Amino acid sequence: MTDLEADLRKVVRGEVGFDVTSRALVTMDASNYRRVPLGVVAPRDADDVAAVLEVCRTHGVPVVPRGGGTSIAGQATGTGVVLDFTRHMNRVLALDAEARTAVVQPGLVLDRLQDAAAPHGMRFGPDPSTHSRCTLGGMIGNNSCGSHSVAWGTTADSVAELDVVTARGQRLRLGQGWSGAPTGLRELVDGELARLRTGFPELPRRISGYALDALLPEHRADVARSFCGSEGTLGVLTEAVVRLVEAPRARALAVLGYADEGAAAEAAAGLLVHRPLTVEGMAADLVPSAAALPRGDAWLFVETGGSSDGEARARAEEIVRAADVLDALVVTDPAGQRALWRIREDASGTATRMPDGSEAWPGWEDCAVPPQRLGAYLRDFRGLLVSHGLRGTPYGHFGDGCIHVRIDFDLLTGPGIARFRRFSEELADLVAAHGGSLSGEHGDGQARAELLPRMYGEEMVALFERAKGIWDPDDLLNPGMLVRPAPLDTNLRFSVLPREPVEVAFGYPADGGDFTAAVRRCVGVAKCRTTSATGSAVMCPSFRATGEEEHSTRGRARLLHEMLAGEAGGLVTDGWRSEEVREALDLCLSCKGCRSDCPVGVDMATYKAEFLHHHYAGRRRPAAHHSMGRLPMWLRWVDRMRAAAVVNALASVRPLASVAKRLGGIAPERRIPKVATETFSRWWDRRKARGPGGDPIILWPDTFTEHLSPSVGQAAVRVLEAAGLRVVLPPTVHLEKAPVGDGRTVALDPVSLLRGRGRVCCGLTYVSTGQLDRARTVLRRTLDLMAPVLETSTPVVVLEPSCAAALRTDLSELLHDDPRAARLASRVRTFAEALEQLAPGWRPPALDQPVVGQTHCHQHAVLGDLADRRLREAAGLTGDLAGGCCGLAGNFGFEKGHFEVSRACAEDQLLPSVRQAPEDAVVLADGFSCRTQLEQLAGVRGRHLAEVLAEALRRGEHASGVGGP
Repeated sequence: MTDLEADLRKVVRGEVGFDVTSRALVTMDASNYRRVPLGVVAPRDADDVAAVLEVCRTHGVPVVPRGGGTSIAGQATGTGVVLDFTRHMNRVLALDAEARTAVVQPGLVLDRLQDAAAPHGMRFGPDPSTHSRCTLGGMIGNNSCGSHSVAWGTTADSVAELDVVTARGQRLRLGQGWSGAPTGLRELVDGELARLRTGFPELPRRISGYALDALLPEHRADVARSFCGSEGTLGVLTEAVVRLVEAPRARALAVLGYADEGAAAEAAAGLLVHRPLTVEGMAADLVPSAAALPRGDAWLFVETGGSSDGEARARAEEIVRAADVLDALVVTDPAGQRALWRIREDASGTATRMPDGSEAWPGWEDCAVPPQRLGAYLRDFRGLLVSHGLRGTPYGHFGDGCIHVRIDFDLLTGPGIARFRRFSEELADLVAAHGGSLSGEHGDGQARAELLPRMYGEEMVALFERAKGIWDPDDLLNPGMLVRPAPLDTNLRFSVLPREPVEVAFGYPADGGDFTAAVRRCVGVAKCRTTSATGSAVMCPSFRATGEEEHSTRGRARLLHEMLAGEAGGLVTDGWRSEEVREALDLCLSCKGCRSDCPVGVDMATYKAEFLHHHYAGRRRPAAHHSMGRLPMWLRWVDRMRAAAVVNALASVRPLASVAKRLGGIAPERRIPKVATETFSRWWDRRKARGPGGDPIILWPDTFTEHLSPSVGQAAVRVLEAAGLRVVLPPTVHLEKAPVGDGRTVALDPVSLLRGRGRVCCGLTYVSTGQLDRARTVLRRTLDLMAPVLETSTPVVVLEPSCAAALRTDLSELLHDDPRAARLASRVRTFAEALEQLAPGWRPPALDQPVVGQTHCHQHAVLGDLADRRLREAAGLTGDLAGGCCGLAGNFGFEKGHFEVSRACAEDQLLPSVRQAPEDAVVLADGFSCRTQLEQLAGVRGRHLAEVLAEALRRGEHASGVGGP
């Protein structure tokens, strides 16, 4: 391997990676399979590709082309050298609007091509649900389709010409009329005309095998078309000329409700005469909430186009009238359509969990049958599942007869794997009996290639092998795929993982307490690799900042997978002490965006905290873990010593601040925030006025509100009391009986009741730095303090979103053995939730101003922001907040070495939205980190929603002559 690496470095201008991390990132795609490569090369151009092939041919090492790594049949994995086209060969080289063509490189993400075509009123027709991260090279390799294939066909229908390099270094330009055909291919076809004319089933989604019938004279001997779907086994694509289609000026989406999936499937084919753009189907078991959908237990998503909204709507309504439905909904609003389409697109991840939370896997993801036979096929398919004791939730391209499904195979035990094989063989026979294709979109790979003889017969498969031999006589390119395949039950990704749960700190309740099962959640659909966040989405800010797979949620999960595999065959063999895993997790912002945005709910922030806990056990921690991880402790000391003014003065002296930052592991580019000279609690204690009577609500004095932004707490008190709520603070002493009054006062002799003093704390900073033992200690002390309150039904209002999220999730997951943790978590309310739920009759003052800012990432991921949206709307604050992450993310943006990534994250959405905002816009930022980032990078003061409303109340009081100065 050393000689191979050295020889590649001599001739390749792109990156050559034979290190553990580079290899670990590409051991898997989105399939059930895992192969460990020797190395990874990111070629810069076709010359690099040719050079890699020459070196690998000399060494007898196979080559695997790879795009976005979202293939679900295993064809994007290999044991030799993996070519990663996403790093350099990822551009639109030309776009001819008049000819309606584009010249693209194989690593180009589909959405980037759509972005380039959109200003010309065009688009690329095929659009898989992974359009935000799949590449054109991968789409050509798999002959991908997507939801619009009923209108615009497969990728092969959109390919004009292809530049490829063969395994022996030939550079060919493939096209029609035998253009670019390697020597011997035409003779092969001429000798097998009868077989090629009769041996392929007629259906719109026949993807399996080689498309040798495209070489027939009546099909213009289209070599480029025949290359599509060859899964990197015939040649390496370096450039493509693709056709574009005219994009409808307006679209409407008709969502049709049916009693069950069978009824929806039966109806789908009959809608094709109306020439819809899509006919997609899914059932209720894949929908988290059917509130936005019409009545029914299964739905068809039928999109129509037109030159105007009216024309598109009219076509949609025509389809509704023609369809026999329980209920229907027609949507022309683009935002409403996007929200509905997200339900369908996320099914590829949602389907990996059964309704009871158990795991489900690909393997039979996209069989296709003639659309008219779909209903009958689904009934037989369901019967086969039952006979094997398996469960699955079909969905997909009903109009094309193509069904996606994840099945709850047991791929961890010998008997389970044996059942997987038996089911696969019987399903292949069932698909063939219905005149279908084993693959209707994603290719055969290792998952289905072994079963191709059941669909085509042995003689046609032998013809495939002869074609492979003409293109690649040395079997250098992606061996084990399509022809002479590896058995479908070998190379399974789970075979190297531990069978017993590893000892961990968090409870992982959704994964049965098993950290290995939590890591298995990542199936590789790669939604975390999107290059732009849409709407309020957050995941994955570090990937968008760096563009590196290592810094995506999927990449980190891959390294954790290899770490868990360890000596059993994993690339990472030093367990929790792994530097490769630590480096990959270092740029994780712990934003928790993946917890909500990842279709399978990977929670990398928790995995990072778990890893850091073990990684630094018994070892010296980074200085930042002490300076910022223990921030609550330092700030309490400053308060007790009344040293805030002194600390602020010292921090303003640049040489002293530089020394402090260096000792504390703080980025030199950062300014140290000022400490409040009067904490929120001290303000509360000296406050003379008290609010209304009635049942109390606890206002949580989080560290940031208490010591750094007490004005937020003061504003919240004003607003909550204006809404008629009685605000109290949490107890600060451990009591034998419940407190009275403001929640801190003791009715009897305090000495007889006192068991200790303290302050409540959510433990956030300890969790984010992996100091989980300390976090548990702090949280148990908090529960002790809150014990009397937890005996009541008193709600707890938390102003800092990250602290509220920690109390809602981390608390009960860390202290899963303490029932008080779940009780406190259930009491937590955000500021907006408290007003909506506890003061439903109150109306905020009218501001009638636009807003700008960013929804806090933890609010988006854990808490939800619907109550905030409704509160802003009631106050006349118009506009949506940006998604993404501010980039400061607590301690992350302050840590040395993180500043540039932190700034890049802020520049992704937050800072541009603020710069483009109207002058009178209110800049909202409920999180202290968000406000600090805005101040330090943009010189803008962001405010908590409580501050904005309190100021409006104050203005109203002054205008009416009410209130104090």
